[in-house]
Amino acid sequence: MRFQDKICLVTGGTSGIGRATCLQLAAEGATVVVLGRDAAEGREVVQHIKKAGGRARFLRCDLARPGSIRAAIGQLHRREGRLDVLVSNAALMTFEPIVELRMAQWDALMQVNLRSLFQLCHGLLPLMPAGSAIVCVSSVHAHETTARVVPYATSKGATEAFVRGLSRELDPRQCRINAVAPGAVNTPMLWDNPNVKSGAEKIEGPVGEPEDIAAAICFLAAPEARFIHGTTLVVDGGRLEQL
Repeated sequence: MRFQDKICLVTGGTSGIGRATCLQLAAEGATVVVLGRDAAEGREVVQHIKKAGGRARFLRCDLARPGSIRAAIGQLHRREGRLDVLVSNAALMTFEPIVELRMAQWDALMQVNLRSLFQLCHGLLPLMPAGSAIVCVSSVHAHETTARVVPYATSKGATEAFVRGLSRELDPRQCRINAVAPGAVNTPMLWDNPNVKSGAEKIEGPVGEPEDIAAAICFLAAPEARFIHGTTLVVDGGRLEQL
C-alpha cells in the first residue's frame, strides 16, 4: 500500500487517465480528491472507490477559471490541511490551423493546460510535506507532433520545461516533480480527435489503456521513485518513433 494515509489530488479525475489514476491511488490506500467540472461524473468515481473500500471525495473546480482554482485550494487547505501527491492531468486540445484559431481558444487552452499548473503548484506547495510528489501529464506531442494541434503541443512542451525548472527550486527530499508523456491512449480525447477521424493522423502501433498511464503516474508519485526528479517518462508503446 504505497499511498496508505496519503492525501492525493488528481485534476481531470472524472474520466480517462485521471479516473484510472484516482482508482489506482485509492486501491493503494490513498484518500483521493477527485477534481473536475462535472459533479455527476465526480460522484460516480467517488462511489466506485468507496464501494471498493477506498476513500475519496469530489471537489468541483473549473481550471479555466482562476477564481475556481483559488476556491478549490482554499477548500483543500481547510478540510485536509495537507497534500501528499498532486497529479496535474486535465487538458484541452484544439484542432484548427494557427491562422484560423481564435485568440480566445489559445488563451483558454493555455489557462487549463499550463497556467492552472502554475497556480496549483503556487497554492499547494506550502501544504506539501516532506516526501510529497507532483506528477504532470504531458504528451508525446511535446517532442514530435502533427499539424493543427500547435497550441496543445506548445502547452505540453512548456509543461515539461516547467517540470525541469521547478525541480531546480525544490529539494527532492521535500518534494519531487516529474512528468509522464503518454502516446495514443484509449480515451475520448484520442477518438474524438478530428485529425484521427479524418485519417490525417493515423494511429499505428499499440494503443495504451488509461490504466497503463496511471501505473506510470503512481510509480513516479511513490517512494520507490525518490531518486527521479525533474524528468519526463515517455509511456507510449513506441508511438514517439512513429510521429
